[in-house]
Amino acid sequence: MHIAILDKERCHPKKCNHECRNYCPPVRSGAKTIEFPGHSDDFPVITESLCIGCGICVNRCPFDAIKIVSIPDELNRNIVHQYGIDSFRLYSLPELGTGRVNAILGQNALGKTTTMNILSGILIPNFGNLDKKNDKDYVIERFSKSIMGQYFRDLYNGTKKAVLKNQYVDLIPRVTNGTVRGIMNNNNHGNMDAIIDELSMKTSLDRDVKDLSGGELQKLAIGITLMKDADIYLFDEASSYLDINERIRISDIIRELSKTKIVMVVEHDLAILDKMADQVNLVYGSPGAYGVITKEKSTNKAINEFLSGYIREENVRIRSTSIDFTVKSNKRTSITTRVTSWTSMTKNYSGFNLNIGEGYINREEIIGVLGQNAIGKTTFVKILAGAVKPDTGSVENELRIAYKPQYISTDYHGTVYELLSNSLKEKMEDIFIKNEILSPMNIEELYDKYINDLSGGELQRTSIALTLSTEADLYLIDEPSAHLDSSYRMNVAKIIRRVIENNKKSAIVVDHDIYLIDLISDALIVFNGIQGVSGNSKGPMEMREGMNTFLKNLGITFRRDETTKRPRINKLNSALDRAQKNNGEYYYSR
Repeated sequence: MHIAILDKERCHPKKCNHECRNYCPPVRSGAKTIEFPGHSDDFPVITESLCIGCGICVNRCPFDAIKIVSIPDELNRNIVHQYGIDSFRLYSLPELGTGRVNAILGQNALGKTTTMNILSGILIPNFGNLDKKNDKDYVIERFSKSIMGQYFRDLYNGTKKAVLKNQYVDLIPRVTNGTVRGIMNNNNHGNMDAIIDELSMKTSLDRDVKDLSGGELQKLAIGITLMKDADIYLFDEASSYLDINERIRISDIIRELSKTKIVMVVEHDLAILDKMADQVNLVYGSPGAYGVITKEKSTNKAINEFLSGYIREENVRIRSTSIDFTVKSNKRTSITTRVTSWTSMTKNYSGFNLNIGEGYINREEIIGVLGQNAIGKTTFVKILAGAVKPDTGSVENELRIAYKPQYISTDYHGTVYELLSNSLKEKMEDIFIKNEILSPMNIEELYDKYINDLSGGELQRTSIALTLSTEADLYLIDEPSAHLDSSYRMNVAKIIRRVIENNKKSAIVVDHDIYLIDLISDALIVFNGIQGVSGNSKGPMEMREGMNTFLKNLGITFRRDETTKRPRINKLNSALDRAQKNNGEYYYSR
């Protein structure tokens, strides 16, 4: 069977000659496969049962607004929810239970947030019947033969209460105002002080919500969720904007919560997901068209299948290539050319002091930067970029710099294509840029979208693509994983590595995702200090020394998965954890 997806943001019936209908073979044979109901300026309706899947409408549409996807007939009989005619549809739901952390892992635009909205009761599934809306009794009947029947019965009759931590924490200042203390007081159920301590929120209590960083907004959203007295807790992307220390703390809180509550999470940081979840439902499909949620798997098996790109039980390939890890603990090579170096530097702000150790970067080298939030990593990158002047010390050599900041501006008034073409000019037609940057990051599908209409992930992809396509000697990339799903994070790591090696350039990448830093880095700079008070850097160092330095401060160790060689967090105080700490090997266990 074929399903049709019409992107109504791209479709412009007034600006075309209705090529989708006019060139459709079944229509030309007399069938009503594609029609413009009511008026020719209305959006077309594609009757899927009459579609032969030839793809002519897809190729003829001047706005790339149509997608035709083939799926097995039996799959289409199990629709859980469909948003409208020729719109996204979700197949199957995970089964939840207490005493474990349930998780969903997969690419964006496959229905993870839709699933969370259904499980929270915000969205009532229609099972593909667009005329059947908000029929809770039918939902209970459809799931009556599984444990989810009782789940929805309890949810809908109020026996159990669900609370959802939304993924869009950056929108909080738009929907509320006041200080963190005031907002939390409005949601206080007697446990506010304990949660403030657990989340280390004391320093932000008297700050206005409009002045909060992404990490502070995330902790506010999690704090409000935890304060609510509920039976079901749903966390949609709880680690975004948080540093590794905070991510580990949040994962521990969620695991403790799951002992007595039903808990479901959506998480893109694979190292944190591995530590936090007991079982994982993978999701696959065609982004924006349909999503299928698999049966639950053990966390280790699910992550390994996700990285391999092949789901064995479903016999489905979700990626053409696997994501492979290697153990890179070797020393930095000295047989190369230094691109730039810097002396010891300082930068002092009111109440904050930064000390940067001397260092250098080689040609064709990528240096990863690790450390907590608010201890000077972004300031260091801005100094290298020339956007901030150090109080003492200096950066040697004037270089062409391409800089992707941590927080991306949406001030540009125009489309993605206009931004790229105005910035890159003739380089837009460069074969390498097209094939190795724009295409793998699916930038072409964003060309007609306005910059201020992009989602966080789309904006991040556009910014990374523009930065890497810019001619430079040194690329400074601050938090490329923010807003990206696990697939794009791993893909971005490969793309950055390919660009640097092919063009014989250098890069410094700041991020909190251990997997991305492991995949991408040749050496490390580690920052430590007191958040918001002082920071200092050490390095660049070889990977082994850098990881040991960073993880020793956190008090955690990693081992390598036997199958994929991916890093896995050891259980605190386990035999392996104690042995690695005694040997001083926090990351590259011998």
